[in-house]
Formats: sequence, C-alpha cells, structure tokens
Amino acid sequence: MARPTPIRRSPTAVPKGRAAARLAQAVAPEAASERLQKALASAGLGSRREMEEWIAQGRVQVNGETATIGSKVGPRDVVKVSGRRVYLRFEDTRRTRILIYHKSEGEIVSRDDPKGRATVFDALPKLRGAKWISIGRLDYNTDGLMIFTTSGELANQLMHPRFEVEREYAVRILGELSDEQIRQLLDGVELDDGPAQLQSCFRAGGEGVNRWYRVVIKEGRKREVRRIFEHLGFTVSRLTRIRFGPIVLPPQLKRGQKTELDDDLVARVLEWAGMPAGPRRRTRGVPGSKPR
Repeated sequence: MARPTPIRRSPTAVPKGRAAARLAQAVAPEAASERLQKALASAGLGSRREMEEWIAQGRVQVNGETATIGSKVGPRDVVKVSGRRVYLRFEDTRRTRILIYHKSEGEIVSRDDPKGRATVFDALPKLRGAKWISIGRLDYNTDGLMIFTTSGELANQLMHPRFEVEREYAVRILGELSDEQIRQLLDGVELDDGPAQLQSCFRAGGEGVNRWYRVVIKEGRKREVRRIFEHLGFTVSRLTRIRFGPIVLPPQLKRGQKTELDDDLVARVLEWAGMPAGPRRRTRGVPGSKPR
C-alpha cells in the first residue's frame, strides 16, 4: 500500500512576530481612508459641521490620540467619541437610508426637550450603529415634509447654504398680496439678519380673508418664510413644507406618518446631490415621491 505523500512546505522560512506584520503591511493593499469628520458624519453621528465641532472640542480620539480636524482614518483605525468606540462605515460598506416624515404642528425638531414636548425623533425607527440625521428643521407651529438620513454627507449637501437647495411651502395668510407686493418679495426684503427673498410666489386660492400661496426659498434661516411675510404686515396662519430639494411630500402620507425611500429612489437622490449610489438593499418603495 502506497504511503500518502506528505504536505510539502516551502523551503523559505515563514516570518513571525514583527517581521510578519511588516510583511503583511508591505503586500496588503492600502486601506481606503477619508477625512475624520466626513467618516463620522457618514456613520450617522451627526452633520459634518457638528463632527468638526466635536473634534475641535477634543471629544474624538484616533488610535488613542486626540484627533485634529483634517485627520484621515481608515478601516484599521480605532476611533472613540467621548471615550466610546465608534465603528465607522466606509464607501464600500455603507448604505445610505432616507426616511420621510409628515411632521405635525406641535412637534419640535430636537432629540431632547426640557419642557417634555413631543419630538419628531420619537416617531422614527431605531437604528443599530447609526442614527437619523434631520435634513433641515421646521418650527414648532409648522407642519409638512421632514427628511431624515443616515448619511451626514448627504445631509451636508442638502443643508449647506452654498448649495442653495430649494424649499417649497404652502402658505396661508390673512389678507391678499397685490402684484406689487409679490414683486417686492421676489426682489427681496431686508430682515434683521440680512436680505431675504422668495424665488417664486404663486397664488393658490383661498376663501374669505384667508389666501393660499405656493412659495420657494433657497435658504433655511429660522422662521424665514413667516418673517418675509410679516415684513409686509401679513400674518401667516398656516405653513406647510411640501418639497425639499428633489423630494416631494407624498399626498397620501398623513400627519404623523413616515415611510422610507427604496434603494432606487435613494440612488436618484444621491445622484441629484452628486454622490455615488453605494451599496443597495431592497426596501419598501414610496409611491408618488419620486425625486424631480
């Protein structure tokens, strides 16, 4: 009976310890890296601006050392925020999620409220390893479209003033604008915090003393739409956001309801924002909310 052939080993010595580590680093492809504030934001910890503030405050450590703005990290780095380990997601592993919510009047856009009022975050599904980031805010007395995402990069693309993303509102006022007043709002008015203007303003019906208008702005300053109308002496009695950038509030989505965009729609939003689509996983679609 033939004897089994033994496993042949390479005559070259196998490196051990530090030599093995150096060899692995030499032959392994260089891991992808990106700026720390972008990686933290993309992991869903907050907007990129918030992450820069955390880094500046010394709350972030990379491999045991206090990080600085502009530092780069990769999959092999150990990142901690306020002493707790954070597991970052990089371009090849992260999947962007987008959820839309029909905010009701009387809800605040904050995670915590000392007064104990209802917050939009109470209604959102829980996440593991990420958190929902709100794209823009709405006042306590304003209802309508709220957008949440797990991507800090996308939130930054849609919120930063330099991108001038359109916000569209349905506005009900007491009284009626004249043609001259509409032209004045389109040309711009001077508010306490600087000039402001409407990009468009169309009459949308009404009855009695109430009149509806559809308006578009490209900024997200606090109470901006209300203050623009108040500048001409009009009181806004109802304000509803119906569009933010490429995303429209679906007419069938009632107040207090939420729904998540499927991967096809997420990919279209990311393309609109000039971002790569990334990994995909099929989720429930949203009829009537296709990006423009």
